[in-house]
Amino acid sequence: MAISVDTFFLNPDAQGTLQAQIQEMIAEGILSGRFRVGEKLPSSRKLALHLGISRITVTMAYTELLANDYLTSRGRSGYYVSQTAPVPPSYTPPVQSEDAVDWGHMLVRSFTGGDTPKKAPDWRSYKYPFIYGQADPALFDHANWRLCALRALGQKDFAALTDDYFDQDDPLLIEYIARHTLPRRGVIARPEQILITLGAQNALWMAGQLLLNRGRKATIEDPTYYTMRDQLHHVGCQIDYIPVDRDGLPPQEIAEDTDVIFCTPSHQAPTTATMPMPRRKELLQRARDIDAVIVEDDYEFEMSFLGAPSPALKSLDTDGRVIYIGSFSKSLFPGLRLGYMVGSEAFIRQARALRAKVLRHPPGHIQRTVAYFLSLGHYDAQIRRTAKVLHDRRSVIEEAVNQHSLSISGVGVYGGSSLWMQAPEGTDMAQVAQDLKPDSVIIEPGAPFFSAGNRQHNFYRLGYSSISASRITPGLALLAKALQQA
Repeated sequence: MAISVDTFFLNPDAQGTLQAQIQEMIAEGILSGRFRVGEKLPSSRKLALHLGISRITVTMAYTELLANDYLTSRGRSGYYVSQTAPVPPSYTPPVQSEDAVDWGHMLVRSFTGGDTPKKAPDWRSYKYPFIYGQADPALFDHANWRLCALRALGQKDFAALTDDYFDQDDPLLIEYIARHTLPRRGVIARPEQILITLGAQNALWMAGQLLLNRGRKATIEDPTYYTMRDQLHHVGCQIDYIPVDRDGLPPQEIAEDTDVIFCTPSHQAPTTATMPMPRRKELLQRARDIDAVIVEDDYEFEMSFLGAPSPALKSLDTDGRVIYIGSFSKSLFPGLRLGYMVGSEAFIRQARALRAKVLRHPPGHIQRTVAYFLSLGHYDAQIRRTAKVLHDRRSVIEEAVNQHSLSISGVGVYGGSSLWMQAPEGTDMAQVAQDLKPDSVIIEPGAPFFSAGNRQHNFYRLGYSSISASRITPGLALLAKALQQA
């Protein structure tokens, strides 16, 4: 029995080469049971004509499936589903029964609920995605990233790919961070003072676990990065929320019994305020006076297209009381989940031990790929290219904001990839955001960034890293219309 050529079609949104798509299409048909053992595949000529592609592409796909024992060749007769091809299991899902465990009683804490926002998984399908922190595929250097990943898969790097580092990291990546990345922020550190993390979020979690408990107090900015705030709630420590002003966190408001200060001095999250040098020195002095530790999240410092950024707070630290956190996930792509933390050796030693007990270490292949991408200059080239594009988009979005009489609350002195916006008093931006979705517009309501006792519903964030310049103005026109109706 022959398989009809009409059962084959190419998905226009599929990823990978045509050869890979054909291989996947046939393998999936066999594994799902639609194509059975002994059935004949359409000839390469007929399938190529049906799909409108080259015959050699189909032949190469068939040859690869033949090598993997999905297909067998019978001389001039053609290709057939192999007798030894994987057989789909006979599986009937079990009848769902009620759990005997009372999970409401058994779970000692819940990590769900509340209004912590989630990124819309289908944001790419929106025409006007003013969403923050997502990658623009037009800006990413796919070709060189692929080459670096392939190089990291080579025999020379077999140990980096396969070995269990236990509590250690890729020495090539650590060396690059120590010699190139950190000095750009004015930070000098030895390898023993650097730890690779699964993004900045993982670093913030480890800092909270190591420095805080129910008897200690943390001071955080308000508004702030809501995931970090949620992490501290689960630690169970006391939390002081300090409202930020146009220069960021005001040191004089920090209580004397504070143990740990969390801040984003270079680019306050989410208002984008930049802390000036005098206040940075004042903050360090305040921490010294009350003997507190500072956790500095220096996210997005590479996106400083409006001017050279100020040195990191860590660069001014002479006491060893600043823990510095950086991330490659923001500057490369969020799915990378790779960052680093820098601190005194005594702290990093404990952070290393904690990481080893939870997840051992970030994957060696990813670390080595990033090390090559950095050391070969591809990273710097991408940052320059991205900064130029963001600068252009920033000009467009600011002009459109003025055109439609929208109000900017925070702009970021040195650049970045978002604007912190303020709607008229009494506007519920969560409802406005919901009303905009049918118009294919995504914005981020600002209320979740504020503490529970200081919720301000008329703020919102506009990201411009994932939207083309040509769509910014019409997207903001729809936003302005929705605000007028609200």
